[in-house]
Amino acid sequence: MSNRKSIIAANWKMNITPSEAESYLSSFLQTFSEPTAVDIVLGASFVTLAKASKHITPNAAVDLAAQNMHPEANGAFTGETNAAMLKEVNCDYVILGHSERRSLFGETDDFINQKVHAVLNAGMKPILCIGESLDEREGGQLESVLSGQLKGSLANVTADQMADIVIAYEPVWAIGTGVTATPEQAQDTQAYVRSVLAEIFGDEVAGATRIQYGGSVKPGNAADLISREDIDGFLVGGAALDPDSFAQIVQAGIDDAA
Repeated sequence: MSNRKSIIAANWKMNITPSEAESYLSSFLQTFSEPTAVDIVLGASFVTLAKASKHITPNAAVDLAAQNMHPEANGAFTGETNAAMLKEVNCDYVILGHSERRSLFGETDDFINQKVHAVLNAGMKPILCIGESLDEREGGQLESVLSGQLKGSLANVTADQMADIVIAYEPVWAIGTGVTATPEQAQDTQAYVRSVLAEIFGDEVAGATRIQYGGSVKPGNAADLISREDIDGFLVGGAALDPDSFAQIVQAGIDDAA
């Protein structure tokens, strides 16, 4: 067991309306009202953030995340959201570079890197997503893909800034498919991710950086996954849409930290 504090984050994606969030949070925040052995983060859609913030901000156990952010401070970017807007609704984290942003919206490592710097400069914390497709894994490209995503997305980030960055490794082939990387696959890959961080920033920074696993995490596999040395929590999609299900995953992290 490492001395890194696990971080378990829900990514609601394009689900859960403001009114649905109220119902979700009234249940979830009763269970987690005081700080626990893990950091808990809820990532809501832009229109839900303000409503969720009213419930989450007074709560000492849970932080709020946005699912994306534009790197510019303001301007003619119709439909986009900037750091100041997210800060005003008390976002602590911003999820960046999710595979859906990369594949569906064409986001490049360079653009994600601009966002990473904008989030850091605003005093929030990036959750930086990386991951390979099944073709890339089977074609022997896993290491080159992940290394390229890390080095591109973290360009010009300092070792000191890494203290505020969470890496989320999500094999694209396991997101929303019901197929999960085996705990051994996830551990081996996350150990590789940590080795790339060591190459960029040195062993001390790599050893302190939290690396989440994401990709069909559920209550049934959470305990086995989080017991692995280099898995420091989860970024949870489908299983986080139900407050009871997500609470069970969080509890697995708390139990592992005990």
